Amino acid sequence: MSFSDVIKKSVLEGFAQSDIGTVAIVVTLGVTALIALYIYGVYRLASRSAFYNRDFNKTLALMPIVTAGIVLAMQSSIVISLGMVGALSIVRFRNAVKDPMDLLYLFWSIGVGIICGARLFEIAVVVSLAVTALLFLLDFVPAARPPYLLVLNSTDGEIDTALNEVIARYAKGARVKSRNLTAHGLDLIVELRTDDGARLVSACAALPGVESVNLLAHDGEARY
Repeated sequence: MSFSDVIKKSVLEGFAQSDIGTVAIVVTLGVTALIALYIYGVYRLASRSAFYNRDFNKTLALMPIVTAGIVLAMQSSIVISLGMVGALSIVRFRNAVKDPMDLLYLFWSIGVGIICGARLFEIAVVVSLAVTALLFLLDFVPAARPPYLLVLNSTDGEIDTALNEVIARYAKGARVKSRNLTAHGLDLIVELRTDDGARLVSACAALPGVESVNLLAHDGEARY
């Protein structure tokens, strides 16, 4: 028998038909369901989206059970394993993930299903607890506040000097993002950081020729 035949035989023996008992299936899916409900609760508690997506959360709770069932089936036969690989290769997830944190929950849900399907329950529990702890602990890490956008419309095209004095008094780190000079006046968009937005807007509105002032805040990424 050649070396290649020995390798083929060992691989086939490793994927030989093996019956998984009913008790093992019930225990595996039961533990998976408990951890899936735990993920469901964590997502419901930690979700800070303006619109809570209940269907997505239910998907997170059901995905580990389906994944664990697939892993159990793949353990029984090499034929089923190859069939599953071919079937899953054509699956496409086409829904846009709007919140980056949703990717964490998706991988967490799928990972728990794979680990539980391999009947490594202790690893699944430890991973779930570690993810939960880091998920809530990282919220206490201070983050830099994103800058504001000051949008000003003025009929005076030479308002820059007076405006710079006001901005220097109530804000810092000002940068002109847009400057549009028209026949009717000047439109400015200035990026800045301030701790007293009300006084800044009032001071800008009191300048001669100013028609409107808007101070916009956003929840985008802030650079450190």
